[in-house]
Amino acid sequence: MIADQSLATEKFQSERVSTIALGHAVHDTYSAFLPSLLPLLIQRYALSKTEAGVLSFLTQAPSILQPFIGYLGDRVGLRPLLFLGPAITATMMSLVGVAPTYPTAMILLLVVGLSSAGFHAIGPAIAGRLSAYRLGLGMSLWMAAGELGRTLGPLIVVIAIQGLGIRRLPWLMIVGILVSLAVYWSLRNVSTLPDHPPEPLPWKRAWALLRPVLIPVSALLVTRALAQVAFSTFLPTFLTEEGATLWLAGGSLTIMEFAGIGGAFLGGSLSDRLGRKPVLLAAGLGTSVFAFAFLTTSQLVLRLITLLGLGATMLSMTPILMALIQDHYPEQRALANGAFMAVNFVVGSLAMLGVGWLGDHLGLYTAFFLSAGVLTLGLPIILALPNGHSRAKVKENDSPIG
Repeated sequence: MIADQSLATEKFQSERVSTIALGHAVHDTYSAFLPSLLPLLIQRYALSKTEAGVLSFLTQAPSILQPFIGYLGDRVGLRPLLFLGPAITATMMSLVGVAPTYPTAMILLLVVGLSSAGFHAIGPAIAGRLSAYRLGLGMSLWMAAGELGRTLGPLIVVIAIQGLGIRRLPWLMIVGILVSLAVYWSLRNVSTLPDHPPEPLPWKRAWALLRPVLIPVSALLVTRALAQVAFSTFLPTFLTEEGATLWLAGGSLTIMEFAGIGGAFLGGSLSDRLGRKPVLLAAGLGTSVFAFAFLTTSQLVLRLITLLGLGATMLSMTPILMALIQDHYPEQRALANGAFMAVNFVVGSLAMLGVGWLGDHLGLYTAFFLSAGVLTLGLPIILALPNGHSRAKVKENDSPIG
């Protein structure tokens, strides 16, 4: 690990990190419009389920470019991707609802995917640099803001359609544009590169540096992916198949997601004080326990309690992993973060297919139970993760955000 000398004198810049988190919340609010818009687009263009799936895929596929974006970001900064992300995504998503043709909607959503890839590759790296030794807190703010946006986005666009009508959706882009201006204003005079930028590394050498941390982190993502997809995507379907009303099934997912916002915030922050691996191990163990507890009870109240615990523990792991990988590559932040996000995308996409296949052939209960079992395989991997964070750098009397 190469030390970033700039961190020795920097403090946690709460205002700027919070502004970046705001940009993330707003960006992901708009990108979360698509699930609520899909039924309208299917009806308008007479789409098959496969054609509708292509629209969603286009917003995700550019994520595979994030390592390359990060590699460039470590060399030249690429701050405009952070400034423009909320505005571009807001504009494109606000126009999707009025797109005249299916190919037009495809182009708009591909631009959303490219904007999102750039924003998510650069944003955490810049937030991490401005967080100094409170990197876990910075990643928690970033992650919690994104979860909040993804939770509120579908609700906001439905309210907007009902209140304004779908033809007036383009007016929604104004908020995203204003937030982009706020992010620019907050960071206009901030250097997001190290004080002593490293010599450019050949691509193969850069990947060789990443492997010792990225391989075990990727393995952990694999063990978590099935459960994360099962509970975040198929939970309403699972509950309705067991006889729950659609309102209760959807409400259960919202409860878990809101708990995830709190977990995402606390996870990284606690890891600053207690160390990455201990908090990550506690979160992994808690995720396994709550997943099995949910599946072994049929009592409504107990299931809701387990969903609260599951959301808090499962989603708390992501900011810790983001902080851990930046701990080891402080001068290659964007590359490391981009590689992490790309792996997360590929693993999540394969897990989506896997859970669907298991649900079709073995039933969703078995699919959920197997995914909970695979979760436990990640606990030894956590123990094998490299160390790299010194909690001594964080003063015990520091406040959570200042």
